[in-house]
Amino acid sequence: MLDRLPRYIDPLHLADKRGELKGELSLKDFGRLGNMLFDTDGKVVVDLFFSREGRQAKIEGKIETHLQLICQNCLKALDWPVQAEVHLGIVNSLEQIDRLPPGFEPLFVEGEKVFLQDIIEDELLLNLPQYPKHPEPCADQDTGSRTPSQPEADRQKRQDNPFSILTNLKNLESPHGSTKK
Repeated sequence: MLDRLPRYIDPLHLADKRGELKGELSLKDFGRLGNMLFDTDGKVVVDLFFSREGRQAKIEGKIETHLQLICQNCLKALDWPVQAEVHLGIVNSLEQIDRLPPGFEPLFVEGEKVFLQDIIEDELLLNLPQYPKHPEPCADQDTGSRTPSQPEADRQKRQDNPFSILTNLKNLESPHGSTKK
């Protein structure tokens, strides 16, 4: 395994020579992913193999890491293991997308060099939940305030209603025992 993966790669050149990249990247280096993490300590293990199938250049492999996401209910750490399979077809036009093998996603390459970290970060982001939260109710959600009981909550709702005074006026009885209209 490489101590240091290259920052930029030429995926077409790597595909031509059937290259392989194995190594680790620090979670601290991922800007877009960093905003979703409770803790940026840790590494991403990368194992990518570049090849061609006919004229189609491909990247296959896996990415593994263990993330500490921020639970959106309690704002505490949420363990999220990631074992992502990578299946990318290298394309430079929309027409080439239709010719990708089944199960492959397009990777648009306009120049020769591509920032490797962006490819890895995209794959990690695709494997995250849209709304990260613990599978069971969060235990430490005590906000310090007492939750009112149901009858008390209903009474508060009626008092908070600005039209509740109209209900009281409507229910006033006239001196003769009939309801005012």
